[in-house]
Amino acid sequence: MAARIEQLVTSGEFSLDGGTWQVDNNVWIVGDDSEAVVIDAAHDAAAIHAALGGRRLLAVVSTHAHNDHVDAAPALSALNGGAPVLLHPSDQVLWRQTHPDREPDAALADGQEIPVAGTVLTVLHTPGHSPGAVSLYAPELGTVFTGDTLFAGGPGATGRSFSDFPTIVASIRERLLTLPPETVVRTGHGDSTTVGAEAPHLAEWIARGH
Repeated sequence: MAARIEQLVTSGEFSLDGGTWQVDNNVWIVGDDSEAVVIDAAHDAAAIHAALGGRRLLAVVSTHAHNDHVDAAPALSALNGGAPVLLHPSDQVLWRQTHPDREPDAALADGQEIPVAGTVLTVLHTPGHSPGAVSLYAPELGTVFTGDTLFAGGPGATGRSFSDFPTIVASIRERLLTLPPETVVRTGHGDSTTVGAEAPHLAEWIARGH
């Protein structure tokens, strides 16, 4: 059974720097009929667990540690036999704002390969939106999961704590826009796009700033 990609949209709150906003998040499930990986356990562990449908959860992979991307991670892990929650260590400071009493189970590293259902997700460290932001590239599936680093229409926000606009631009230029142009960009919020659709607009984004 070949690996496939499923999308679940969950709703909840994003809180940082004293502000709170209502958001819809994309939760991505990569797997087959027997096993899966969840990318960004947002808001609703029960809904994500239901979408897994009894499949073995290999890992909960966090593209970054803003609360709206990790708030349901410990609960989802607990519902699935303690499946490991993975996070880049540079985002520990953000993780602890949401989960001060529960550490991630393992660290993500640039170049790390996460196997699932006969395919591989390769970790690309793409900081800027947060220090430990990562994207997950699956060449066999023709896609990259970018979290909040790259959206349809430009970079993720960099106007809040622990973010940096020049850093996110460098990540996008060097790690994402170098992927094949037909690569589907599956984002943390909103619609998907492609590398080829976004690449021509890099200069506009830089001129616009964050």
